Amino acid sequence: MVEILLELLKAIGRMFLNPLLYFAIIMTIFLGYVRVKRERKHFNIRILWGWSELAGLVKEGIWLSLAISLVTLVFGLTQSVELLFFVAVFGILGMILYNFHLLSPIVLIGLSLASLMVMDFQQWSFELPGLSIHGVDVLEGAAVTSALVAGLLLIAESRLIKKYGLHYASPIIEKSKRGMHGVAFFTKKLWLLPIFFVVPGEAIDAYFPWWPLFSLNSQQFALVLFPFVIGFQQKTRRSLPLYIYPKLSRAVLILGEVVLVGGLAGYFYPLAAVVAVFAGALARLMISYIFKVRERKDVYAVSARPNGVMIAAVLPNSPAEKMGLQAGEIIRKVNGMEVHNELELYQALQINAAHCKLEVLNHHNELRLTQHVVHSKDHYRIGLLVIDS
Repeated sequence: MVEILLELLKAIGRMFLNPLLYFAIIMTIFLGYVRVKRERKHFNIRILWGWSELAGLVKEGIWLSLAISLVTLVFGLTQSVELLFFVAVFGILGMILYNFHLLSPIVLIGLSLASLMVMDFQQWSFELPGLSIHGVDVLEGAAVTSALVAGLLLIAESRLIKKYGLHYASPIIEKSKRGMHGVAFFTKKLWLLPIFFVVPGEAIDAYFPWWPLFSLNSQQFALVLFPFVIGFQQKTRRSLPLYIYPKLSRAVLILGEVVLVGGLAGYFYPLAAVVAVFAGALARLMISYIFKVRERKDVYAVSARPNGVMIAAVLPNSPAEKMGLQAGEIIRKVNGMEVHNELELYQALQINAAHCKLEVLNHHNELRLTQHVVHSKDHYRIGLLVIDS
């Protein structure tokens, strides 16, 4: 027990030696800076705090990390050090290229598994300080554990997109081909999932006959806390993030379940796990491409309308948020007055300094009434960002 506890502490220490951790932190800070600068350029105000991305880097996925770690430890899903090395390398490369489609876990694992297969076939190897990297016969268990972990991480990715994708959707004012102003929404986010993995080593003996289930031809093992990076990016025009992100999340969830089944089948037929990883990586890239192409059309869900003022965004913890207002809704009347632009909107707000009464058309073109206390002569106190013609 003492050996295991010491190994847990060492595993945590190993995470802080991984450059992937620090690349992820630096990139997350950069993402927050770029988003705030963009929002101030288009709306003269930031929507989220500039450190929001960093604050959610680990916190938003911590329970998923614990759940996946529990599975990897209980079932002894051994990962090779070489695979984790390549996952870190491709994760850093994806951040440097600023292409977060490459940072889906199935893509990172697929690229890493392919690298190990090529190295094994060519009998390549190289040495790093304290580390020897060589090819691995993936049919000897590595493909199965890789597929199982990739499936679990895809399910985690789908949950993160569904729960937090909308929160980071940042509005951008664009001009259509007809010269009209429209709003696109752009999300670029990193999540860091610290996950405990079992790797071949010399720290822990296999005390139980079933642990680890996939030994990779080793009888002794070590633990490592690996900072797995999950990246997400999506731009929407013709659809609101409120509706498109759940569909994207569901597609990733189904893919994760399929890859997980492929990994389980690989326990009996190892080639099935290899196919599951590579086909899953291609399918994940195809999902990103399909959703990207759908949103390229020069049609905007949020654009200036003649029948009222279109909401582009709602500031957090504002009266507008408490009134349940959402991007894409149209404000028809304020305090009984019809409004057609931002100036008329805020002029109408001054009619009643105590309360704001709004008549709003929702996403289904249905009329609803809402009200809330506001403060007069405060342009942004209501918390609305709108789009004018």
